[in-house]
Amino acid sequence: MTVHQVQGPAIRVQGLQKAYKTLQVLRGVDFEVARGSVFALLGSNGAGKTTAVRILSTLLKADGGTARVNGFDVAQRAADVRESISLTGQFAAIDEILTGRENLMLVAKLRHLKNPGTIADDLLRRFSLTEAGARKASTYSGGMRRRLDIAMSLVGNPPVVFLDEPTTGLDPQARLEVWQTVRELAGRGTTVLLTTQYLDEAEQLADRIAILHQGRIIVNGTLAELKQLLPPARVEYVEKQPTLEDVFLALVGPDSDAGKHRVSLQTIKEAR
Repeated sequence: MTVHQVQGPAIRVQGLQKAYKTLQVLRGVDFEVARGSVFALLGSNGAGKTTAVRILSTLLKADGGTARVNGFDVAQRAADVRESISLTGQFAAIDEILTGRENLMLVAKLRHLKNPGTIADDLLRRFSLTEAGARKASTYSGGMRRRLDIAMSLVGNPPVVFLDEPTTGLDPQARLEVWQTVRELAGRGTTVLLTTQYLDEAEQLADRIAILHQGRIIVNGTLAELKQLLPPARVEYVEKQPTLEDVFLALVGPDSDAGKHRVSLQTIKEAR
């Protein structure tokens, strides 16, 4: 049986604990992630999100509890876990001296895969980077760099992908590009565990959301289930003004061709 054929939940965490000296970071964390879903681990800075991901990706040992990824115990079957996953951190891990295509080919060669050029070309096409493939990565925009970074993590088609705060530091347009990439990953059956501190990001992308606070999961459910925790909404008439993000995207557009979506300031004034 290969790592891609293991059955059951993609991720199962039970009673996970981790402390740094006297600082208790994880205090008995429990959650499961269904295969082919997007699971958001939501929390403020210092809540323990990155620590949890580092344990699940075998980069850090837990003090207590158990964790299984793709059916493999992260402590006892670390090699199998590593074959099952990819990890994209908060900062792009690309080589700026190399072109986009060369970055992808390098990862394919390091993984001892056949036909690295074909693999690179397929991923460039999948992430809409074909035209930029021959350019040095140092010339890429923030959104392009992040898309290339995620593409590099998908070399070898891992069934589970960890995205640790993937839109940190990105502008609104680049964030939308990354969001679309995550949706496409889930659409292809990849399991995505996403850590974020942005509420709208979790709301837009996740099938299930767990809120990590002071080392514990305080709530875990779908967006609809979480909304039911609050009193029913009271309907009132409110004149909605465009947000700064609405203005920015109306002027710049959701893709790199700003001219296609540019509107006049007069149009924005009329919307008010």
